[in-house]
Amino acid sequence: MIDTLRQALARLRAFFRKTPLDRDLDAEMASHLAFATEENLRRGLSPEEASRQALVRFGGVAQSVEQHREARGLPALDVLLQDLRYTFRTLRRDRGFAGAAVLILALGIGANIAVFSVVNTILLRPLPFRDPQGLVWMASDRGVGGLSAVTYTVAAYEEFLRHNRSFQDVTAFDPYFGDTDYKLTGRGEPQQVAGVAVAGNFFPILGVQPALGRLFTPEECQKGGRPAALLGHFFWQRQFAADPGIVGQAILLNNLPVTVVGVLPASFDFGAVFAPGLQIDVYVPAIMDLYRNTGNTLALVGRLKPGVAVAQAQAEVDVLMPQIRAAHKDWFDDYATAMTELKDHVSGKLRRSLVVLWCAVGLILLIVCVNLSNLLLARAAARSKEFALRSALGAARARIVRQLLTESLVLAGAGAVLGLALAFAVTWYLARQGSIALPLLSTVRVDAAALGWTLLIALAAAILFGLAPSLKISGGNLQDTLKDAGHGMSAGRKHDRMRAILVVSEVALACVLLVGAGLLLRSFLRVLDVDLGFRPTRAAAIKIDYNDGGKRERRGAVLQEILHRVSAIPGIQSAGIVDMLPLDRNRSGGLQAKGRIYGKGEDPGAAFEYVVTPGYLRAMGMQIREGRDFSWQDTPTSEPVVIVNQTAARCHWPGQDPLGRTALIDGRDARVVGVISDVRESGVEQGSGLEMYLPETQADPEGAELVVRARVPLEALAPSVMRTLRAYNPEQPAAEFRPIQSIVDRAVSPRRFFVLLVAIFAGLGLLLASLGIYGVISYAVTRQTQEIGIRMALGATTERVQLGVIGRTMRLVLAGIVVGSITSLVAAQSIAALLFKTEPTDSAAFAGTVLLLIAVALIAGYIPARRASRIDPMVALRGN
Repeated sequence: MIDTLRQALARLRAFFRKTPLDRDLDAEMASHLAFATEENLRRGLSPEEASRQALVRFGGVAQSVEQHREARGLPALDVLLQDLRYTFRTLRRDRGFAGAAVLILALGIGANIAVFSVVNTILLRPLPFRDPQGLVWMASDRGVGGLSAVTYTVAAYEEFLRHNRSFQDVTAFDPYFGDTDYKLTGRGEPQQVAGVAVAGNFFPILGVQPALGRLFTPEECQKGGRPAALLGHFFWQRQFAADPGIVGQAILLNNLPVTVVGVLPASFDFGAVFAPGLQIDVYVPAIMDLYRNTGNTLALVGRLKPGVAVAQAQAEVDVLMPQIRAAHKDWFDDYATAMTELKDHVSGKLRRSLVVLWCAVGLILLIVCVNLSNLLLARAAARSKEFALRSALGAARARIVRQLLTESLVLAGAGAVLGLALAFAVTWYLARQGSIALPLLSTVRVDAAALGWTLLIALAAAILFGLAPSLKISGGNLQDTLKDAGHGMSAGRKHDRMRAILVVSEVALACVLLVGAGLLLRSFLRVLDVDLGFRPTRAAAIKIDYNDGGKRERRGAVLQEILHRVSAIPGIQSAGIVDMLPLDRNRSGGLQAKGRIYGKGEDPGAAFEYVVTPGYLRAMGMQIREGRDFSWQDTPTSEPVVIVNQTAARCHWPGQDPLGRTALIDGRDARVVGVISDVRESGVEQGSGLEMYLPETQADPEGAELVVRARVPLEALAPSVMRTLRAYNPEQPAAEFRPIQSIVDRAVSPRRFFVLLVAIFAGLGLLLASLGIYGVISYAVTRQTQEIGIRMALGATTERVQLGVIGRTMRLVLAGIVVGSITSLVAAQSIAALLFKTEPTDSAAFAGTVLLLIAVALIAGYIPARRASRIDPMVALRGN
């Protein structure tokens, strides 16, 4: 073993010390030849004959030198360096081809790296927590009611903690958070910050340790404990200039002094996992005694014990929860719990979309490889005599294939380097797109896995586009190649069939991409065409702060004064206030028809609940179908009233007029005074659920969003609205004036993101396919210059020549369309789950693809056809 290692090291040293050793070898060989020549002279031979005989006896000098080099060095590496030097010389002479090839490869490889980075971040890479595979999301799935339908009460949480045997521990957080829940004062202008309340064991269960300071103590998580907060890393940098001295100091949150006990690490991004697109600024303890009577307000995350699978935990909870429910007959819900790995909860719904996106970018790489294969075949025609001559001089076929594959590897390597730079730029941009509500997107980056993927696809691409042309070129008949007159001879077209097959494949791949993009685009347009139940255009919302002392009697006067002042601003058409906006946050409450006895499965149990002022429905553009809006005469002392949507009216009062009926709102009576159109609450692609609207003066809101509808551009109103709010309340924090359309855009941002990328890839595929068609037809025209000249000399018209070239183009394209359409019918079934109100066999998508490909093919074929028709017969005949 040691001897073998020494020999290998000696050979390696010898490889890098060729020049001194070559000089030693030359001197030794010269000495041997001199002795042999001298001996021949003694035998009486002439000097010339003595030297010749010595050389004959010694053997071939060149062969001896080569054998000696191989014996002392690394022949494979030596040959590789020779191939590389030859490749660089060749590509330097053909800069146009090299530049085009590298650019095409950079687009294909760069797109693949960027998409892989997204897929790896969202689907493949573990969550950025300690032992993330042991973390489980627990959802109390009761079917309706938004967040209220998947959350738990404090009592249910504590009972589960007490009785389960599958979990090391279970933690909780309040999911009803937003970007305007807390007001920071005392440090310049008041501002709203995003905060979330978490259980005391939240960070230990996730395995998150603070970068500065400490986590919450048990005393700080109890009622009456010292108020404490943890700062998000980026908020600490932005607001406190990364001052480590902030730890231990008090800040004013919602006008209360709160001690900063620590700063979380930059690697922890709560929003990326639990609230895509939202950056959390502060974390406070969730004091369970304060949440005990607030209903379903806790989202649960558990850590399994070692060796316990999710299925085992699910089996336990299926038995445990009914037992707990039986012991607590006062509970409104039974808390049937579905358990999934936290990773699946975060990104599982995106798996199909990301796989489709990955396949689409893979098709782009295939089209790139087909295009480069065609380029290499066209280039090989000009180099055919070079390879034939090398073969005639003794080069083996494997040697030529190796040289050509080396060229392919060099091109792929250069394309990968440029593509990597492109991918870095794309991922940097995506990581900063907070408007795209995709989980973990803010953490996307080109990491070690992406670099490995880059190497893999670069090698795969080099083999894909380089192997077939290499084998075709090196396998030609030597005599035919050397005899081929080449230019202008229609007989010298040995690569035409392969090039035609490649073009058909390219068109077929582009067809599949275009059909998929067309189906997804039509789905997206139908999503945008959905009746939201409100009109987002020219409407905007802003978080407001007011002080009513917690009294409903005072709240009406305060809100009425705010709306009066805001409505007086020139350009404002209407204004109203709501606690939660549709497609943003939501909650639910119990809604039933009083006196009705519900059969099994008839009572959905809960409805989305919104607390609003008069004018809100009009400001949002919601349509009252029956009855009236709220008025300021609906006071805390007047009869409780409620407005329901059409779905709730049909569900609870089927076949009846709901106006004037009595509804039970969490067990309390309320008169139905209006029915409005259904509103999309949770998602644009999800149907409307049951909804109820309660007046601000008779219910307790969870926040306040001022909604205005304007006659003028919203940007012009923002300063006036803020001045008016601060004139009434100097403590009004700086807040974002959010167009309602931006909330809708955020809701559809995942679909828009995927559709946009697939459409870009489809456009790129179409461009590459058109270049491939043009290249093949242009090459064919060049090869047939003499033939076309003869035909024109014999009387062929310009139109006939053009039709001949275009006809050849259309035959190739139509063949590709047929193959691509059949493949698309199969592929479309795999994305059926991603389509919205669109069939996989949608005729418009298929017809549009066919027409687009034909139009592009006509343009790509017409240019060389026009050039062919301008050939001068005399020049063409003299050209050979």
